[in-house]
Amino acid sequence: MGRTPAGQTREKVFRFVRDRLAAGQPPTVREVMEAFDFRSPQTAREHLDALVEEGRLGKEPGVARGFRLPGRGEPPTVMVPLLGRVPAGPLDTAVEDLEGHLPVQTRRAPGDLFSLRVRGDSMKDAGIFDGDVVVVRRQPRADSGEIVVALVGDEATVKRLRIKRGRIELHPENDAYAPIVPEPGEVKVLGKVVEVRRILE
Repeated sequence: MGRTPAGQTREKVFRFVRDRLAAGQPPTVREVMEAFDFRSPQTAREHLDALVEEGRLGKEPGVARGFRLPGRGEPPTVMVPLLGRVPAGPLDTAVEDLEGHLPVQTRRAPGDLFSLRVRGDSMKDAGIFDGDVVVVRRQPRADSGEIVVALVGDEATVKRLRIKRGRIELHPENDAYAPIVPEPGEVKVLGKVVEVRRILE
């Protein structure tokens, strides 16, 4: 069998990168090399550079997973830390455990955001399921009705914030769970949930 024409291979590389971006996992040069059985990273890099030059891909300088689909006015992609799990159920001790990083398109500084993997089903009626990843914008306050990650004592949870008569309540979106009503001064808002991601396979 003869060699695949370079144009066909490049199109396959583009589709591979596009599909990975759609899944929220932009590939590195080495991952492209391995996916296409290229003999060296240089071959993968040449295809990727050609796609960037053609305007079919964008690239954030100095970022290993910095490939993106171009778009007018599109915010850049930054890598946001995935800091472990947050219960969507009963309160549980908050333990920060860096699992990796998540590419997020935003005009905010990377330090303004973090992400957590959800454990439990107390927010299922809000479309947040066990295993989802929530992207959180760091902020000490939120409006009533917004979904937040909050710390109650040394235990964390993701819930919908309700402010009643000046007092914070943390409400689940699942009738199987009761609202959490912390004592004044016992609760701290860590941030507001701004994005939910789900990996289907």
